[in-house]
Amino acid sequence: MELIRGYYNLRPRHRGCVATIGNFDGVHLGHQTVLGQLSEKAAELGVPSVVISFEPYPMEFFAPDRAPARLTRLREKVRALTRYAVDRMLCLTFDARFAAQPPEEFIQRVLIDGLDVRYLVVGDDFRFGKDRAGDFELLCKVGEQRGFKVVHLHTFMIDGQRVSSTRVREALATGDMAQAEQLLGRPYRMCGRVAHGDKRGRTIGFPTANIHLHRNNTPVKGVFAVEMFGIEGEPVQGVANIGTRPTVDGTRSLLEVHLFDFDADIYGEYVNVEFVHKLRDERRFDSFDELRKQIDIDAEDARAFFTQRDK
Repeated sequence: MELIRGYYNLRPRHRGCVATIGNFDGVHLGHQTVLGQLSEKAAELGVPSVVISFEPYPMEFFAPDRAPARLTRLREKVRALTRYAVDRMLCLTFDARFAAQPPEEFIQRVLIDGLDVRYLVVGDDFRFGKDRAGDFELLCKVGEQRGFKVVHLHTFMIDGQRVSSTRVREALATGDMAQAEQLLGRPYRMCGRVAHGDKRGRTIGFPTANIHLHRNNTPVKGVFAVEMFGIEGEPVQGVANIGTRPTVDGTRSLLEVHLFDFDADIYGEYVNVEFVHKLRDERRFDSFDELRKQIDIDAEDARAFFTQRDK
């Protein structure tokens, strides 16, 4: 899949496509239904399929303090989209200038001049442009005038409810990893590079792989049984804490993974951590000794979970 960073990197060869617009946070089953719809039309018309998305997300720009935790960073989303036959992703910078453009300008610059869209899939409630003045009806009207078709995306339902990024976040927040996996069509993962930490884990007998998440907020918090991919012997089972580490007065989100029966040097490796089962919420301990005892219990609980699961 080709990633196009910004409108100004569009080239004449990018003209002529089918497209969809959205955050596609999590690339869940609902998104996958849209991508399948798009792929079928791309094959029919003999043109590439394009996902148009934004960085940051509009909500993160307008109300960063109220923006929901991301399910996927850009790199994770790109990797997920690659699995679903998307040919290109156009990532547009959402800033003050972009937010201020009239909806007609967005249509002309991006959809017509930039991409020459032949077929567009969007939600019925999609709004865009200055003051959110653009909507599905405007797209249909311009499409009729300019020769491209606009259709609404197919809704994907599970248990009588629409699959959405919000539902995935709710499942993760309550530790219902099975429900999250059902909505995503795969277990929930986070990716990142293993970095050097403060080495405190070694002092209590639990060395950890530390992964900086580069997120203001995370959709999962607490202690989990996990599996790590991207290293020799994958998947390697372990126990992980994701949070701010209140016992050591931490302030930023960090993912710490203790891998079972593993002692290879993986500093600098880009890994995927799959959250399999939630063990408990993160909490503050009064001493390192109490923390060490609890980690002993967490590791035993994680091992017991994997033993039972793998029977």
